[in-house]
Amino acid sequence: MKVLFVHQNCPGQFKHLAPALAAEGHDVFFIGQKDKFTPTGVKRLEYEPHRKVTDKVHPYLAATEAAVLNAQAVARVCFKMKAKGFQPDVMIGNPGWGETLFLKDVWPEAPLISLSEFYYNSQGSDVGFDPEFPIGPDSLLRTRTRSSQHLLAIEAADYAYSPTHWQRSQFPEPYHDKIRVIHDGIDVDRIRPDPSAQFTLPDGRVLTRGDEVLTYVSRNLEPYRGFHSFMRALPGILQNRPNVQVVIVGGDDVSYGGKPKDGGSWREVMLKEVGELPDRVTFTGRIPYRDYLSLLQVSSVHMYLTYPFVLSWSMLEAMSAGAFVLGSATAPVEEVIQEGANGWLVDFFDIAALSDRTSEALERHSEMDGLRAAARETVIANYALKECLRRQRALIDEAVAAT
Repeated sequence: MKVLFVHQNCPGQFKHLAPALAAEGHDVFFIGQKDKFTPTGVKRLEYEPHRKVTDKVHPYLAATEAAVLNAQAVARVCFKMKAKGFQPDVMIGNPGWGETLFLKDVWPEAPLISLSEFYYNSQGSDVGFDPEFPIGPDSLLRTRTRSSQHLLAIEAADYAYSPTHWQRSQFPEPYHDKIRVIHDGIDVDRIRPDPSAQFTLPDGRVLTRGDEVLTYVSRNLEPYRGFHSFMRALPGILQNRPNVQVVIVGGDDVSYGGKPKDGGSWREVMLKEVGELPDRVTFTGRIPYRDYLSLLQVSSVHMYLTYPFVLSWSMLEAMSAGAFVLGSATAPVEEVIQEGANGWLVDFFDIAALSDRTSEALERHSEMDGLRAAARETVIANYALKECLRRQRALIDEAVAAT
């Protein structure tokens, strides 16, 4: 079977599926942007838009034009492949950057499976969620056009799947029957509790399960992932818990939302607001994955906050590693964590509650073994990689068989 993946950030959400198919002996091709990681056994091709978005294009259409430019560049790669006789048995892609837009125009007879990760709505999700960053009419109107590429993508797709039920619910109701709920998968065999785990801080200090450790992880430290709420709660936590070591992992770029209006990074903005912090607080920047897993394994309490948006792998990985998760009471988190059953929930904006409940969780962390175990069982039951891969594989077989 010839399988074609498309994702600008190769391998993205297909980091397990693509090499798994290659290991089965299938011909797996992956079209992505330059200088990305190539999974084992996968043949990677690169694309690059021939120009940037038009200067001073209507702001509502900037993201749409970027998507078309990406899709056009991918289509040109595909037409060259077709001219050389390549015919995929199935095509799989994430349409978030527009790249899958013209795949069915190149190979109309090949089934297209779309990873329906997120659909932007002006009500009930991330837009306008945070009153600290008020939106104007332009933001509301731009949201509708921002999802135009996703609407075109789900319309073109023969099959689709979404990682969570809430993410699926964000798409227009007429398409719900087309979208299965299948998570990318968490490697629960690798990501598991380890009583002997150690994490070495940049200054050489070593943390173990015997230490009191509060962890916060995000690809980038930004409001979408509640960094501002976390930082505002931190002084109270440090006062309440004089022995806690706080480890904050994440970069200073912006993945979602906007940059600070006065420049700099959100880390710099929040440090200026909350004032000087003791050396018990460590900002690591981004760290190797193996070190990140060790950190989760020594964590006493892991705080995960998010706008109503795509659920991060990190929360599920923390649960799988045996960390006690204090999560925001927002829809993506509430789909996984039940208050008092496999973790705790707290209001995203309630700084006093964040501080008090985190302090309580740290004080009682030795009593939380039952919740830690329940959290891991939640991940094993619903998000284990082997089962998710089996379901993704079954969807591929169904798509191929229907052609």
